Amino acid sequence: MPKEIIISAENISFEYPTDDMSVNHAAVSNVSIAIEKGSFVAILGHNGSGKSTLAKLFNGILVPTEGKIFVKGMDTSDDDLLFELRKTVGMVFQNPDNQLVATIVEEDVAFAPENLGVQPAEIRKRVDKALETVGMKEYASHAPHKLSGGQKQRVAIAGILAMEPECIVLDESTAMLDPAGRAEIMKTIKRLNENGMTVILITHYMDEAAEADRIIVMNDGKVEADGAPRKIFSEPGKLSAIGLDVPQITELTELLSSSDIIKNKFSFPKGITDEDEAADYIERLFDSFGAAVRPQ
Repeated sequence: MPKEIIISAENISFEYPTDDMSVNHAAVSNVSIAIEKGSFVAILGHNGSGKSTLAKLFNGILVPTEGKIFVKGMDTSDDDLLFELRKTVGMVFQNPDNQLVATIVEEDVAFAPENLGVQPAEIRKRVDKALETVGMKEYASHAPHKLSGGQKQRVAIAGILAMEPECIVLDESTAMLDPAGRAEIMKTIKRLNENGMTVILITHYMDEAAEADRIIVMNDGKVEADGAPRKIFSEPGKLSAIGLDVPQITELTELLSSSDIIKNKFSFPKGITDEDEAADYIERLFDSFGAAVRPQ
């Protein structure tokens, strides 16, 4: 049975005016994408590939120059539907400081539902639930500016969750974080998705993209590739040609496979992104060569 489509982009294009205003720059060009409800989709691309523009189009921050985007059947170009659209698709940006508006964490999370006219008792429930979901309930009375980058980003996510969206778009939301902060956010994202929320992650970190169900690769405003992580990362040459890498564990198994010692004697499956799977194949590699090459 086909899954429900929550976002449908139909032959969309978007152009930015250039500095001299004489010609427009096509950031997105004739793109068609369908996002299934409950899926976890990562969108990759080098700087200027159109991935962040696409994210803003999904949320209605930008409206296509050509084509249409529908969110649960709502046309994003219809101003009368913008309120419902923003309630359905929430967006988290790269810098959490740009989304934090209050001096107390719980007040910040309550800001959006208050502006939606939600009743105080319901707001209290939503704030508590959102903070618990992102693991920040114990910081409810803290000042946001005293939190770490990862904690601030989790508060920003909680502020979106308090609106009770069905889909959350994260536009390079881990780009300004250290590895520990990135890990915090990825755990939160995966937990949201496991609980049924549709997640669209715009990222330039290959290891993050590998955790998604599906990867869409953007290049020069167009969809270069679309498929499961294993499929996308099985062709590192194609990614390299457009300025992208593969996850470190994928690169390691590719290097091992191409080694003169190993070549033609042992093969790793293409596109490995799981460390446990890679470890299993490396153990088989040692077994195939015998105890002489096994680390002591």
